Amino acid sequence: MEYENAARFLKSYNRIENQLRILYNARPTQNFTDLVKRCTDLNITVRRYENELIDYGKLRNAIVHTSSGEELFIANPCDNVVENIEYIEKQLCNPPKINEAIRMKKVASVFADKPLLDAVTTFSETWQKTLIVYDHGKMVGVINSYGLFSEIAERVKKGEDVNKFLTQTKCGAILNPSEFEKYRVMSADTTVYDVFSAFEEKRGLLAVIVTENGVMGEKAINMITPTDFPRINRYLESYGVKAF
Repeated sequence: MEYENAARFLKSYNRIENQLRILYNARPTQNFTDLVKRCTDLNITVRRYENELIDYGKLRNAIVHTSSGEELFIANPCDNVVENIEYIEKQLCNPPKINEAIRMKKVASVFADKPLLDAVTTFSETWQKTLIVYDHGKMVGVINSYGLFSEIAERVKKGEDVNKFLTQTKCGAILNPSEFEKYRVMSADTTVYDVFSAFEEKRGLLAVIVTENGVMGEKAINMITPTDFPRINRYLESYGVKAF
């Protein structure tokens, strides 16, 4: 087929354009370049490929001529260009889910009615920095290891009995709503890019807690921290994606 690459290019271009219109709720007459620029604040993929998309908008006009309402190909893009716009289309229109990049794993946890010594023991056994706290099967908060160290240090300064604090204080008693602000709960169908955006948008975010529907109270089925980024990037290599 003489213009096979042009047909593939236009197919991906049209899908990208439709997705951008959905993202921005744009008018049918909205210019593609303007649409790309306006969507950079709405989508991390558009933001990362802004320059390429603008170039492809110009290229589209160079390879397609519209006559009497019919689109005619007048040029054929090279393989590299076609493959790249198809990669961008895949990321924008069918982005990989976080549970595809990072397998669901057992998330370390403790029960709200158990003594803090259970939390200390779990920290030492799992080497995790965050424990999910459950109360009657519902996630009610987290205990961060550094936060717990701070609680212990405060009691040492006051001359309090640390052993009594750890054995008689329940895990649920030290939960702090402000501590949970350093975490974000997201659903299992969250995309890889949504996770990266969450860390990009909120400085100091310690982890994304993944539950089935992204609702507080549900069981945590995964926890994503910046230490997972290298593994996510290796997974994204199969998409031909720029590393984050």
